[in-house]
Amino acid sequence: MAHRPIMPFFAALVILGSVAACGDPDDGAKVAATNGKRQCARIADTPVRLAGGTFLMGEDDVYAEEGPVRETRVRGFWIDPHEVTNRQFAAFAQATGYVTVAEKPVDPKQFQVPADQIPPDMLKPGSAVFTPPDFPSNSYSDWWKYVPGANWKKPYGPSGPGPVPDEPVVHLAWDDMVAYAEWRGGRLPTEAEWEYAASAGQPSRNVQPAEANSWQGAFPNYNAETDGFKGVAPVGCYKPNANGLYDMVGNVWEVTSDYFRPGHDPADTDNPAGPDENHAYDPFNPGMPSRTVKGGSYLCAPNYCQRYRPASRQGRDPGMGTSNVGFRLVYDKEPGEARL
Repeated sequence: MAHRPIMPFFAALVILGSVAACGDPDDGAKVAATNGKRQCARIADTPVRLAGGTFLMGEDDVYAEEGPVRETRVRGFWIDPHEVTNRQFAAFAQATGYVTVAEKPVDPKQFQVPADQIPPDMLKPGSAVFTPPDFPSNSYSDWWKYVPGANWKKPYGPSGPGPVPDEPVVHLAWDDMVAYAEWRGGRLPTEAEWEYAASAGQPSRNVQPAEANSWQGAFPNYNAETDGFKGVAPVGCYKPNANGLYDMVGNVWEVTSDYFRPGHDPADTDNPAGPDENHAYDPFNPGMPSRTVKGGSYLCAPNYCQRYRPASRQGRDPGMGTSNVGFRLVYDKEPGEARL
């Protein structure tokens, strides 16, 4: 079973009137802990220049929506060496006074149900937090909780710990990422650019990588932590790929600029930018166009989400953040140093 966008899941629970409104902040603290098996290096923020080229985009042997494989060309670009961190996003928020979507009251129209069917806590500012159960389960409601007060400043809720400076920033909506990108002078990558950078000249293969923050054990209730982390890891804890890029798979999903629909257009191979909004379709989020996310997260395990690969892709609700989704930027010209 693959990860699915969060808002449709919560909307369905709203209709049933059974949303769990808060998670235990102590669980969040446990998720954030590291067992100290890895040494994490501080990475420079300077973007990496990638020359344009061709690569085999997609994968046919795991999930149907990831194919077909076809040779694809992209132009050259610069790309952040790691996911945007709390430290970087804090500099943006401090400089601009920006307030994220998760810090604002929720618009009831997002749920597409009568307002009197929405539990009051679901309309409070907050976000979706992974809270592992103590038992095996195939039900999302057992491990995803909408936590009022959860946002990038308080990733596990108002009573939990604050952000770790060099961890990827999470709990951001699409508009938040775009605002940061405009301030920084970059943009979110296309899916093709992202996968080209992540592939680093190698085909995508369905093998759980040792140098990526993913889930070892039986998801969702047992994590052996053999890779050194139970939750999100700071950037720089795993070896970079051949392009010098960190965490291109695992750690947190990364949002791209492409709208999502299952499968690739086999004829669209020259700097593809995905479908337009009118042709986007996400079967797990049919009420609104989703954006494509790439690379899997620390929650991906062989028994649940085999998405720790460059070709992995799925749709993601652009209006809501979660505790396992982040982003990085690309640039069409060499970035200046002022905001790096």
